[in-house]
Amino acid sequence: MAWDPSCYLRFGAQRLRPAAELLARVPLTAPDSIVDLGCGPGNATRLLADRWPLAELTGVDRSSEMLAKARRDGPDAGWVEADLADWTPNRRFDLLYSNATLHWLDHHDVLFPRLMAFLRPGGVLAVQMPRNFAAPSHVLLRDTAASGPWAAQLANVLQEDPVGEPAFYYGLLSGSASSIDIWETEYLQVLEGEDAVLNWVRGTALRPVIETVDAELLGAFEARYAERLRAAYPRRPDDGRTLFPFTRLFVIAVARDETPGN
Repeated sequence: MAWDPSCYLRFGAQRLRPAAELLARVPLTAPDSIVDLGCGPGNATRLLADRWPLAELTGVDRSSEMLAKARRDGPDAGWVEADLADWTPNRRFDLLYSNATLHWLDHHDVLFPRLMAFLRPGGVLAVQMPRNFAAPSHVLLRDTAASGPWAAQLANVLQEDPVGEPAFYYGLLSGSASSIDIWETEYLQVLEGEDAVLNWVRGTALRPVIETVDAELLGAFEARYAERLRAAYPRRPDDGRTLFPFTRLFVIAVARDETPGN
């Protein structure tokens, strides 16, 4: 799936706020080695570099378009093109940090324990994922995909509910973590302009549709979806803004010391 950095960064401030709030809760003083998993255009990677300028920093992403943007405008880091589903480093790290990426991957019951195994004792896995898949924006996207001439093309393309309950992740990590901090935040995002929610999801949730549906059908799909979004998220009559509630899940797990007796 191709990514459009300019489209993604159209709402850069809103997308970066959860990244900063996740980073603020990481309980490390001076990590030597940090990996930004799903680094995208490198905007969150820069937050890591600003907090720990002496750390060895690596950004991993499977999008060549995003990595080109990161190499051009991001901080000094090693940039690696790889699919996180099978990314296997030959070393361990002090911090694995991931902002709005891991929900694109399946089999979290395997993925999260696997990532913990790439940490040094006392290392931290810090993850933020959208947990908004039952919201009208995502329900209407799936309904639109299933009810038009594009339905056959989009069968099994969109994710139903890829992120579990907080307790699910606690259960996955409790065996390998000495401490776990999990919380959710609902952001009331105030968006500007016409079809603001559509423009938001164009940068993320709508990408599989854009990449899959034939060009001659894509305009009709977006028109039908936009009409439904306008009804679900009307612009305010007083200032023309659109309110878009959005829930995100945060997970911070500290790797247990593997020394016998600890």
